[in-house]
Amino acid sequence: MNETSKPKWARHHGHMSLERFATTMRADFRFAPLNAFLMVAIFVAGLVVHLNVHPFSVEAVLLALGSALGLAVMLRTFQMWEAVVIFGTADALYVFLEMRPDSEILLATIVVALVVAPAVQIAYQWERAVLLRFGKFRGLRKSGLFVLVPVIDKVAQFVDQRVRVTDFRAETTLTADTVPVNVDAIAFWMVWDAQKAVLEVERFDDAVILSAQTALRNAIGKDDLAVLLSERDRLGQAIQKVLDEKTNGWGITTQAVEIRDIIIPKGLEDAMSRQAQAERERQSRIILGTAETEIAEKFARASEHYKNNAVALHLRAMNMVFEGLRQKGSMIIVPSTAVETMGLGALGGLTAFGSAGAKQADPESEVDA
Repeated sequence: MNETSKPKWARHHGHMSLERFATTMRADFRFAPLNAFLMVAIFVAGLVVHLNVHPFSVEAVLLALGSALGLAVMLRTFQMWEAVVIFGTADALYVFLEMRPDSEILLATIVVALVVAPAVQIAYQWERAVLLRFGKFRGLRKSGLFVLVPVIDKVAQFVDQRVRVTDFRAETTLTADTVPVNVDAIAFWMVWDAQKAVLEVERFDDAVILSAQTALRNAIGKDDLAVLLSERDRLGQAIQKVLDEKTNGWGITTQAVEIRDIIIPKGLEDAMSRQAQAERERQSRIILGTAETEIAEKFARASEHYKNNAVALHLRAMNMVFEGLRQKGSMIIVPSTAVETMGLGALGGLTAFGSAGAKQADPESEVDA
């Protein structure tokens, strides 16, 4: 199938489902499973009446059931009164030519099915149906069953009044300090007046998305990159306020806008990383210098206690040596005055003399070593 042979709505919405198409302004009604069931039931009832009046005919059964299924598929695909008239007329003409002169009941069945089946409509709990009659606004239909006048009435649109989530983005947008950024965001919005949204705005969902993108670009251009990165909540609130002021007149309210991600150039990202690392290094050096100052102050205070108390200083020195010698293989370097005060010189000499004597008594062990 080439592009020109497709239905008009299919050319504009190539990936649109039939259910989605039924809620747009291009459809006149929604041909749901209930409508297909009504059509088949009416054809079956007409077939039963036909067989009670006329002799049994396999051809009549096949025509009735085939017409029911064929028209149901056609109206499901083309949910417009134009399709009802065209396909209904073609089917009635074919049945008349095949079943004449005993075709009056089947013809009446076709007419009743085509009038009743599409006319019975259902709006879901979260929907409002905008009804037009002769092209003029007739009113809103709430959730539940309602009936259309065939050919005259048209459901302009089934409007979903639930909260919607729409993602949008601004690509390669310059900040106030001329840094190109890509920003992804999401908007939470809902239609509170279906009449305004449908009658005053063409494709209001597209209008909301495009307005959100414009508001996002304007907000990005007003602030520096550092502000954007650190104040995402404030940026989202500013966009939400601007967007809500614009869409409120359309019967739409914007509840919130959230910034999902801010993508900056790779080179700038590396530079900012190095800057942050240098800043952390500077902070660590400041903290270390502050700690050294505090330690020096503590030592200065401690020296006041040791200055006129030789016993306290001696005990402190002994404690330092003891703590050092507890570690296996440790080497302690202390001032000579401390060694003389604690008598460590004689102790060290005796220890060294003992070690030398042991080596002379066992020369083989020295060779092995």
